[in-house]
Amino acid sequence: MRSLRMCLPAFLVSALFFESAGAQSPPGPTQSPPPPQAQALAQKPGGATISLDEAIQMALQHNHSLIAARTVIQQDQAEETTANLRPNPVVMGDSQFLPVFQPSQFSADYLDNTAQFDLGLSYLFERGQKRQHRLQAAKDVTSVTRSQVADNERSLSFNVASLFINVELAESTLELANQDLKSFQDTVNLTDERYKAGDIGEDDLLKMKLQLLQFQMDVSAAQLSRVQALSDLRQLLGYESVGPDYDVTPGFDYQPVKGNLDDLQAKALANRPDLRASELGINAANSQLALQKSIAKRDVTGQVSYTHLGYLNDVSLFGQIQLPIFDRNQGEIARAGFAITQAQEQERFASGQVLTDVRDAFEALHANDRIVTLYRSGYLDEAQQSLDITDYAYKHGAASLLDFLDAERSDRATQLGYRQALASYLLALEQLREAVGTRSLP
Repeated sequence: MRSLRMCLPAFLVSALFFESAGAQSPPGPTQSPPPPQAQALAQKPGGATISLDEAIQMALQHNHSLIAARTVIQQDQAEETTANLRPNPVVMGDSQFLPVFQPSQFSADYLDNTAQFDLGLSYLFERGQKRQHRLQAAKDVTSVTRSQVADNERSLSFNVASLFINVELAESTLELANQDLKSFQDTVNLTDERYKAGDIGEDDLLKMKLQLLQFQMDVSAAQLSRVQALSDLRQLLGYESVGPDYDVTPGFDYQPVKGNLDDLQAKALANRPDLRASELGINAANSQLALQKSIAKRDVTGQVSYTHLGYLNDVSLFGQIQLPIFDRNQGEIARAGFAITQAQEQERFASGQVLTDVRDAFEALHANDRIVTLYRSGYLDEAQQSLDITDYAYKHGAASLLDFLDAERSDRATQLGYRQALASYLLALEQLREAVGTRSLP
């Protein structure tokens, strides 16, 4: 019994050691509260109008695909907790020489003098700082995921801005269609009066009324485009975050942008989250290599056992380690080394892709800028003046119906062409913002 009393302190020390080891894991991730601006946007009434910046903030807060992507960060943080855990101790016990087939000998005296009882505790001691390398590898994976989610936010912001511009284009087109319909309706009414007065024939009146159908169809098509554009935008904002009768604030206008290509490319290299993710991927690959090298070092299993046999009460110590003769984890070490090369090549490709994206977006912006500038340099005014002159001449009998209809079509085509060119320019501007990785441009 003296040996039993001597081994009890060792068990207590071991228990305290394992209890302290169990308290080492980091706390779980906490969900940060949404920013005050996003909370205010979420409380907007259904019929409210939202700006482009507000739409982007609402999408970043309520878009379900983005929220689902953010949970991957939390999943990786949970993997960090798992990677930081120590091995569990193993408790073992056995009873030997029990008189199962001779139950008549089963007595307290037999158990005390003949039967053998063992109670042991074993623990796996990890070598090579495996736990630290596992934790670092998990943290590097989380960092990559965080940058990938940031890249999803960049893409979502561009998609929201694109749909927002589509809404603005649809509303501007609808406004133009209504103006053209009203103006042409006034001309039809005047033509009807001229027909009644005998100034023109019935054929000209019928042609005017048939042409009115085209303007009415333009209004219907513009109304449909507006409804569909608002519906598509609502899906990205988070369908339940805005009401069905919401609208966007007017702002469909030319926005000049300055800045040279080199500055924009340098800014993109510093801001693009997908490039950052590829850079962090190299760190993650190096962490995996370090982890695989630590796995090559074999662990030691230590065991302490208490044995009761007759009048003997003994403590035994055991230890075992695997001899790394054949399996030295050489395959996984080689694979991790090639993975580093793969990550480095992906980073070089991502860097080149960033520079290419910025250059393509920069050239597209300037090409569309030249087209918008041509419209604004005088073509819009000239088309309107031509229509006004022809309209005045037609109303006073100095121009034919065909001349008036041709001027009407030219003005409408010019106005629609300008709006489409302006929308293409604004989309190119949003493409440049996405390529640079920030909405703050010169």
